[in-house]
Amino acid sequence: MKTISLTNARKNISSMINEVRETGEVFAIGRRDNLEVVMLKFPRVYSSSFSDIANINTYSQSFDFLKNEPDLYSVTDLKKKYV
Repeated sequence: MKTISLTNARKNISSMINEVRETGEVFAIGRRDNLEVVMLKFPRVYSSSFSDIANINTYSQSFDFLKNEPDLYSVTDLKKKYV
């Protein structure tokens, strides 16, 4: 996720939108060292039966970065503790 100031976001909004659309990059925008909004790619699929945040989490690529994270628990570990 890239962090950018509101001033820079105003100046570069068009290029930011293109980058988000083409690469899926996520931008956090804020002012005075306080992040206020996140710009991310709109979901490929949208279901009106879910809330906006559920649609973003389910259908967008916002959690694709987790593919590269190591697995902390095996299925066996989860079954031992939670089943």
